[in-house]
Amino acid sequence: MSEEKEVEEAIVGSFNEPTDQHEEKDASRSVFSVKNLLWHGGSVYDAWFSCASNQVAQVLLTLPYSFSQMGMLSGIILQIFYGVLGSWTAYLVSVLYIEYRSRKEKENVSFKNHVIQWFEVLDGLLGPYWKAVGLAFNCTFLLFGTVIQLIACASNIYYINDKLDKRTWTYIFGACCATTVFIPSFHNYRIWSFLGLGMTTYTAWYLTIASFIHGQVEGVTHQGPTKLVLYFTGATNILYTFGGHAVTVEIMHAMWKPQKFKYIYLLATLYVFTLTIPSATVVYWAFGDQLLDHSNAFSLLPRSMWRDAAVVLMLIHQFITFGFACTPLYFVWEKVVGIHDTKSICLRAACRLPVVIPIWFLAIIFPFFGPINSAVGSLLVSFTVYIIPALAHMLTYKSASARRNAAEKPPFFLPSWTAVYAVNAFIVIWVFIVGFGLGGWASMTNFIRQVDTFGLFAKCYQCPPTPSSKHH
Repeated sequence: MSEEKEVEEAIVGSFNEPTDQHEEKDASRSVFSVKNLLWHGGSVYDAWFSCASNQVAQVLLTLPYSFSQMGMLSGIILQIFYGVLGSWTAYLVSVLYIEYRSRKEKENVSFKNHVIQWFEVLDGLLGPYWKAVGLAFNCTFLLFGTVIQLIACASNIYYINDKLDKRTWTYIFGACCATTVFIPSFHNYRIWSFLGLGMTTYTAWYLTIASFIHGQVEGVTHQGPTKLVLYFTGATNILYTFGGHAVTVEIMHAMWKPQKFKYIYLLATLYVFTLTIPSATVVYWAFGDQLLDHSNAFSLLPRSMWRDAAVVLMLIHQFITFGFACTPLYFVWEKVVGIHDTKSICLRAACRLPVVIPIWFLAIIFPFFGPINSAVGSLLVSFTVYIIPALAHMLTYKSASARRNAAEKPPFFLPSWTAVYAVNAFIVIWVFIVGFGLGGWASMTNFIRQVDTFGLFAKCYQCPPTPSSKHH
């Protein structure tokens, strides 16, 4: 057994060390170094903050709306179910990353100035067709994710300042979010991840306490679920909630010891449950079926200093989430144009701008993020987050030799390969039928029903009419 352990340590030992010279210098410095403290993170705690902060942003405000569509019991059960499923597939992604990296390390491949991404893992383990699939799904998912963040920023700020229309706010926030081109990699999100999680924690508990103090509205009703379309639209939003996997590999690569990532996503999800379940439950308890016409929970709570603070904090958090979702796109673009290994921050920032500008324009052209959100969830998240990792894991370890030489053995709570295969097969079948099939049908039906309310380049989508525009 000791010999086997030595071999295993030899495989992963080569990437136990920090992955570039800057990290080696920072690791040897005093922990009280300001730059090290605020800027250069690669610990287990940094990864946990990144995962937890990245999981919940605007969706915190739309989960009460999902509860009104599907009822409280279904909402709570599906949150826990998809949270556990998401944690399992994040674990699979981490296993495949370590497998890919250990194989490459044996071939003496250096990743000193190279960030490994999910599509490269798929390419190395399963070939170019899987690379193309991974790249297409991830990039499309991240593109829509960043567009949604920009639209959500404009929608939220409008609750505290309606002197400017939402389109103008989108222009302003697009310019602000463009500054993320200067953040080199996920190493440098240490302070942002920490602040981001603090912001969502405040907002979640503000929603919970403010709704409880407000009490139930007069004649409150809790009829959900009433229609299958609404039920599966709500379920798709919850499926989307635990879908931060598009950046999982990049977060892992930013760690000094990536093999420690295994259970971080699960621990992050457990914390996120303490934010999403109480807030969605209490807001739905207070406002009931009124939420069916108010997809953003802020719109039902009375204006106050506390609400304005929550709106501002969510805006800052959405800027951080924009950076999280856009950074993998920056990396892909850098690799396409051939400047990924440069150390010049200014050169990389200049090359990254062509990624931000189309996102900015898309947010201005399509300002209706609610229906798009559920469509993205069913058509993209179902594959990116659940189906592709489970299938990739099954195919990577289909041969006896691959299982025997695996860099990571099955987890202690599921020690047989057969059990792992059974869980993966269940995830693929369940998510394909319920998430992609029924969720896709519901979200597209919802999209078509609302399509006549959409307006390209809308100046102020779903804004209440101003006094001057009222005729009575």
